[in-house]
Amino acid sequence: MPLGTLDREPPPFFRQGPSALSKLAVCSALALFLMVADSRFKVMQPLRVVLATVLYPAQWLALRPVLAYQEAGQYLTSLSAAKAAQEEVVKKHNLQSQRANQVEQLMLENQRLRKLLGLRERLQSNAIAAQVIYDAADPYSRKVIIDKGMADKVGLGAPILDESGVLGQVTRVYPLVSEVTLITDRDHAIPVLNTRTGARGVAYGDASLHADALELRFMAANSDVAAGDLLTTSGVDGVYPPGLPVARVEKVERRVDAVFARIYCVPLALVSGSGHVMVLDPVFTQVPPRPAPEPVVLAPGRKGGVK
Repeated sequence: MPLGTLDREPPPFFRQGPSALSKLAVCSALALFLMVADSRFKVMQPLRVVLATVLYPAQWLALRPVLAYQEAGQYLTSLSAAKAAQEEVVKKHNLQSQRANQVEQLMLENQRLRKLLGLRERLQSNAIAAQVIYDAADPYSRKVIIDKGMADKVGLGAPILDESGVLGQVTRVYPLVSEVTLITDRDHAIPVLNTRTGARGVAYGDASLHADALELRFMAANSDVAAGDLLTTSGVDGVYPPGLPVARVEKVERRVDAVFARIYCVPLALVSGSGHVMVLDPVFTQVPPRPAPEPVVLAPGRKGGVK
C-alpha cells in the first residue's frame, strides 16, 4: 500500500481533546459562577430542596440506630438517677420522721418540766409579711425600706427575718413604710448565743473583712469559739425571740498581745438581696411590765426615809 494513502490523524482512542489545564480553568470558573449565583440569587435552592427530600428517608434510616442508642443511654441514666433520688428521699423521710418523733417527745417533756417548775411558756411572736422596696439613700449605712408601717401596726424595734435568718431591726416607722437597719450595719449590735458551747456574746456589724460581715466582739482570746459555729439570738435583749439563726463563725484570730479575739462571722440572711421578709413583734411587747417601785415611808421625827 502506498504510504501516501495512510491516514495521518491519530485514531479516536488516542485523541486527547482539550488539555487538563483548560478543563480545570473551565470547571473552576463554572464552580465560582454557581457559588456566586447560589449566594446572590439562590438558583440552587430548588435543587437542594429536591435532594433533601429524596435523601430524607435514607438519613432517617441511618439515624435510627444512633437515636436508639442515645435514648437507651438516657433511659438507663434517668433510671439510675431516679433510683438514687428515691433512696435519698426515703432516707430524708426516715430521718425527718425520727426527728419529728424526737421533737414531739422533747416538746412534751419541756411542757411537763415548765409546768413542774412553774415557768412561763416561750413567747410566740406575731408575723407580718413585707417586701423590700428600695435601699436607704445613705451610702455609709446598711439600711433598707419595707412597705409596711404604722398602718400595719409595725412597731419600733421589730425584728426582721428572711427565709434564712435574722436580717435586721426596724429603727424608724412611718405611716406606710419603715426603715430597717441591717445586722451588718456598723452601728447595729445583736446579742447572740453560740449553739455549740452555750456562750453568749454580742455581734456587731463590721465591714473590715468584706462588705456583709459581722464581728463577735469582747470574747476572750482563750474562749471556745471555732470556725463553723452557729450563732443564734439569745433572747436576753427583749427584742429578738431566742433561737433565731443569725450568723456562722468564719474566722478566728487570736494574738498573744491582745486580750480579746477577733472573731469574724458571716450572716445567714441574704442581707444584700432579700426581697420578701417577715416582721415580728418585739419581745418586750409580750413581756409583763416591770413592777412599780415600792413607796418610801418616812419614819416619824426623821427627815430621811426608810422603806
